Amino acid sequence: MSAHNSILIIVQNLPVPFDRRVWQEAVSLRRAGYEVSVICPKKRMYTKGFERSEGIDIYRYAMLHDADRAALGFVIEFLYCWIATLVLAVFIYLRRPFHAIHACNPPDTYFALALLFRPLGVKFVFDHHDLCPEMYSAKGNRPLRLFYWGLLLLERLTIRSAAAVIAVNESHRDIAIRRGRAKPSKVTIVRSGPRLEWSNTRPIKLELRQNRKYVVVYVGEMGSQDGVDLLLSAIRHYANQYPKDTLFTLIGGGPEQPRMKDLSEHLNLHEWVTFTGRIKDDDLLRQYLMTADLCIAPDPRTEYGDLSTTNKIIEYLACGKPVVAFDLTEHRRTAQGGAVYVEPNSVTKLGDVTRELLVDEHRREAMGRFGQNRFREQLAWENSESGLLDIYSRLLGKKGA
Repeated sequence: MSAHNSILIIVQNLPVPFDRRVWQEAVSLRRAGYEVSVICPKKRMYTKGFERSEGIDIYRYAMLHDADRAALGFVIEFLYCWIATLVLAVFIYLRRPFHAIHACNPPDTYFALALLFRPLGVKFVFDHHDLCPEMYSAKGNRPLRLFYWGLLLLERLTIRSAAAVIAVNESHRDIAIRRGRAKPSKVTIVRSGPRLEWSNTRPIKLELRQNRKYVVVYVGEMGSQDGVDLLLSAIRHYANQYPKDTLFTLIGGGPEQPRMKDLSEHLNLHEWVTFTGRIKDDDLLRQYLMTADLCIAPDPRTEYGDLSTTNKIIEYLACGKPVVAFDLTEHRRTAQGGAVYVEPNSVTKLGDVTRELLVDEHRREAMGRFGQNRFREQLAWENSESGLLDIYSRLLGKKGA
């Protein structure tokens, strides 16, 4: 085994192992023979400062501030998390020197931390999860051009300083090359998606249907850019037009969840909508998805949303569920014929198309089969991890097992 086999992964926006993409990367690298440590925040169900799971060391710091809208809030959050991460990185390096820093964004600030370790021979790999300038705009912030251009600069510095860039889809790869001026050979697409086992059938829990004829499920974080407010407005339209035979189950947490619950009450949707919060147990989450008649992705059309791949759509396809989504570029690239695409940001059409698909069982079954086959053949994690291992084989001179 090569001596250069230790990797530090940094992620800020979600804890590990809740962040499934990051956790799967860590597990794949560990199984390939690398020593792996992860630095992430404490949140909700994950409050231990340190734990070891599947041979991976996880270090967590307290999250004092979780910004979602205000520009000043982002600055405070990013600065605090950067310092907390640096302290833990130094501690980890003194215990067991690492040979690569694998930083996941947002934010695009960890290149500066990686530069501090570069004289020690540490390589920097940038895992480009989100387009930070577009995300800032999508959150409804006022267009402070200086702040926006600052984010563009940080993105470029991050991409330019990386020895390798991991893109989650074609759009992100194009931006890394065009806007970040990266050489195409330096950018590798590694898609998100659960493992093949997600497509295995799970028993349906009838109690999750709450005696309704139809069940529609949403899974995901609830931030200001995720469109849950549009979904609730679409459900209000649905409730005005159709019989009370449908349950909408919203699974997930996030900074906007309390406001979304308040909005649901304001729209008088207590008989139509249930919020489960985050579900830590993957088996239970899959039972919810297997129980659903269809799943929904209300991400609005913004420059950010149009270019982003959402994990939830791949999870829906894995479980053989047809999808209703707004017509966005990466939604179509991901789901193809496994989804029905609705005029972006139209809550009435989102509600109406949901009903049309619910009552058309034959179409739902055909779409579900298509989506599940696409997942198994193209989108499952096993189809992506070879690209990840190839990157580290090139950088660290070690062949993955």
